[in-house]
Amino acid sequence: VQLQASGGGLVQAGGSLRLSCAASGTWLRLNAMSWYRQAPGNQRELVATITSDGSAVYADSAKGRFTVSRDNAKNTIYLQMNSLKPEDTAVYYCNANARSTAYTFATAWGQGTQLTVSS
Repeated sequence: VQLQASGGGLVQAGGSLRLSCAASGTWLRLNAMSWYRQAPGNQRELVATITSDGSAVYADSAKGRFTVSRDNAKNTIYLQMNSLKPEDTAVYYCNANARSTAYTFATAWGQGTQLTVSS
């Protein structure tokens, strides 16, 4: 599984941005996909996860402001981020878990996309 993230950039506080992450490769089933972020000096943290059937969970910092969605036909997940704050500044990574074969599973990471929120 290969992941390609896109959509990062520079935005003012209070603004919005949407990230995308497209999966490619081969698998029997693409399971949960997630967005993580890592700010300088901090550990990577989970932002949101969405299962293959569309169920989503969010970190407390994302609840009410971020929405994760998924287009299974395009093997793509999105992260709509509203009411952005300077503390949302980080590199955002997508993650996917897949059943590769009947007996193996795989976890993949995208290359990361930078979000900078100016105050």
